Amino acid sequence: MSDPAERPLVAVLDYGIGNLRSAQKALERVGADARLTADVGLIADADAVVLPGVGAFGRCVEALHDSGLTHVAVAAAADDRPFLGICIGMQMLYEGSEETPGVAGLGVLPGMVRVLPEGVKRPQMQWNVLDRTGRPSVLLDGLDDPLWVYFVHSFSAEDASDAVATCDYGGPVVAAVELGTVLATQFHPEKSGSVGLAILHRFVDQARASVAA
Repeated sequence: MSDPAERPLVAVLDYGIGNLRSAQKALERVGADARLTADVGLIADADAVVLPGVGAFGRCVEALHDSGLTHVAVAAAADDRPFLGICIGMQMLYEGSEETPGVAGLGVLPGMVRVLPEGVKRPQMQWNVLDRTGRPSVLLDGLDDPLWVYFVHSFSAEDASDAVATCDYGGPVVAAVELGTVLATQFHPEKSGSVGLAILHRFVDQARASVAA
């Protein structure tokens, strides 16, 4: 573990899909020693873990499995370290997705991922404002509204019981969830300007605090 008074060590899981380095670079900007890595030992030693993802649910699940990091990701989400899923990384935490029937997700969060409502353009590829659900939030509490963030997705979680924020896109769409130390955003904080960096800063602060506790 790193010195919590300095830069907490954040492992960004490198499973060879999409532009994972953008998340790493954003985390570095807000004070983390962020490493894009598939090293199981380094991931085990990290103060926090991030699972990004872009593209299709099934392809990301397959790539995570092929990299040998599926069980590592599940174990990291199950312990007391802060864990952040981003976009498809969030979707993979659920039991499965309509996008790829028959392919199991990680099952860290309950429920399924469903296609966005009828009557809206898919994907949602735009800035949208977060609507807080009223639940306490590690990522959002203390930040000033309005919180504009950037989305690129055609599917979203159906279960809103753990949601700390939704967005309006043909109705309420789950935008961020928190369950214990597992945090996840359907939007891309690393592409969401100053608001996104503030959210990632809250995550890094949580990593630092969890080590100090």
